[in-house]
Amino acid sequence: MQKRPRVVISVGASVDGKVALTRDALLMHQPSTDLWGSMTPPAADPVPIDIIEVLSQQYGCNAILEGSGSLVTEDAIPAELPSYDGDTAGLYRHFLPPDITGLPSPPHRWFTVVDSRGRVRWTEKHQDWDALVLVARATPADYLGYLRRERICYLVVGEERVDLARGIAAMGTELGVSCVLSTAGGGLNGALLRAGLIDELHLTLAPALIGGLGTPSVMDGPPLAVGEPPTRLQLLSVHTDTGGSVRLHYAVTES
Repeated sequence: MQKRPRVVISVGASVDGKVALTRDALLMHQPSTDLWGSMTPPAADPVPIDIIEVLSQQYGCNAILEGSGSLVTEDAIPAELPSYDGDTAGLYRHFLPPDITGLPSPPHRWFTVVDSRGRVRWTEKHQDWDALVLVARATPADYLGYLRRERICYLVVGEERVDLARGIAAMGTELGVSCVLSTAGGGLNGALLRAGLIDELHLTLAPALIGGLGTPSVMDGPPLAVGEPPTRLQLLSVHTDTGGSVRLHYAVTES
């Protein structure tokens, strides 16, 4: 039985563990982008680490994982899609065109998004990267038809919502992915935590405080049940710079 891909979290946060400025402000949009960047002094780390390249070299990591909430705000209304008027049965099978999945890796990589509600509209393409969407059987047929028209690969993994364990496993068996790097927000990272899917954590703390009840943190999602133990970590390395940033690398210990 093939071992599931390694799952590594890489996240930047304030010292108080916040990964966004407010609940509804996407970091990739202004003014949040500049405000977030200003938390770390210029040239604080003279040798910046490209964590994607580091993990690609170390583990053969060739897939990034994000939640739809990193790309679309909760209250956003996505553009309406044409109704799918064909037989929908065939839509609810994996869509993996061989001319895309057969590309050599490296350099080919996957930008993977969990989107069971069909909220993301794909408008960008990047060299050596292809989008991969994790969907469920409850995902609207119109959205799956849209993905097929746009030749965007997807895996159907779950019923009402995406089953992360099945999704990660399918990335390994169907696409040969050996390492998944989550750069997601607290919601998806928290779901990975509760599913017991995290192997390592790279946490970079910027010298700033954000605060705010409900502001997304490194790990959100359902709280621990009464008497349920926290996930234990083993510190593998720590790096600090003169600007006040701290980079921590942990492994999840066996429970």
